Amino acid sequence: MNWEALTDWRQLLVWPGPDTETALWVTQVFAVVLCTVTVNFILMRVIDIIDHFSRETHNLWDDALLDSLRIPIRLLIWVVGLSVAAEMMQAVFLTKLVGNVEKNLIDPDRMRNPMDQTTASAVGKLLRISVLITAFLIILQTLGYSISGVLAFGGLGGMAVAFAAKDLLANFFGGAMVYMDKPFKVGEWVRSPDRSIEGTVEHIGWRLTRIRTFDQRPLYVPNAMFTTVILENPSRMLNRRINEKVGIRFDDWEKMPAIVDAVREMAKKHKDLETEHRTLIVNFDSYGASHIEFFIYTFTKTTDWVTYHEIKQDVLMRIMAIVHEHGAEFAFPSRTLYMAANDEGDEEFEDEEDEVAEGRAAQRRSRRRSRNRRDRNQTWKGDQDQSEEDADGD
Repeated sequence: MNWEALTDWRQLLVWPGPDTETALWVTQVFAVVLCTVTVNFILMRVIDIIDHFSRETHNLWDDALLDSLRIPIRLLIWVVGLSVAAEMMQAVFLTKLVGNVEKNLIDPDRMRNPMDQTTASAVGKLLRISVLITAFLIILQTLGYSISGVLAFGGLGGMAVAFAAKDLLANFFGGAMVYMDKPFKVGEWVRSPDRSIEGTVEHIGWRLTRIRTFDQRPLYVPNAMFTTVILENPSRMLNRRINEKVGIRFDDWEKMPAIVDAVREMAKKHKDLETEHRTLIVNFDSYGASHIEFFIYTFTKTTDWVTYHEIKQDVLMRIMAIVHEHGAEFAFPSRTLYMAANDEGDEEFEDEEDEVAEGRAAQRRSRRRSRNRRDRNQTWKGDQDQSEEDADGD
């Protein structure tokens, strides 16, 4: 038993469940029994003290009342204490039974057709909730409360709670729909084209679903969202697609039919490509700016991401070898410039350059004369202002 679980005393106040450590729930049961013995001892001592004082009185009723209370009070204390301890042990037993059954249902060594983890988890959660609610009602009945009144209060108060917690209930029923429809399960890769949701499902709860993104960040999605968004489950694909375009030079256009036929035959004979039950297309496709291109459209037998890229690499390398074997070359972006000489045109161009140069020189001379006139005007105005100031001073 793991006695380190007792370091946090607050765990002793939590009702035991399927994940409770053995040392913890044993300590809880022992604490209940110890409290029962302690309360019984204290009450008996209190009755003895009261009985001691009552014997000094001449009233016979108090003596008779105390004598009649001793055994019923002691029995009541022990019945209540042992009932609580029994209910705790029963709850631990049933919840652990449900947990063990859940593990066995998904264990391929114990089941010929093991149940998926999502369905087993949903069944286990429902059974645990049923056990806890039943145990709670039995404890209430043992303590003397009316279960029918509690159920009636729950029916009336449930409407108010449902109205106030509609978002919580929406997530709850969204989780129920996920469990029933099974659009995905734990361990599968899901993504949504409507929202930024993509990753591997780690846990499906009643309110939230935890998804681990490919950059290893946890993503918590409310279950109600799965009832309104489009969800894609790539983990359930049957094949992966290869759709690639290859360009060769325009000078090798005569070799295109042979290259296409050779690539098609290579794809049909490839052991990792599914060509019998899936579409296989290898054809000349279009003219590019500096090349002519054909495309290959086929599917792999595997859906594993890493294996798919290894197969794709092998197919592309074989295509390169086929193109090389046929004496063709891959095209790359290029441009050809044709230069033509024309004497008359050159002379006209030179004349135009001379005219442009002369026009620019004339513009510069004109701007220079304008600046000179402006400078002279400013100098004359400054001399005139100085003369007027001298005359005023005189």
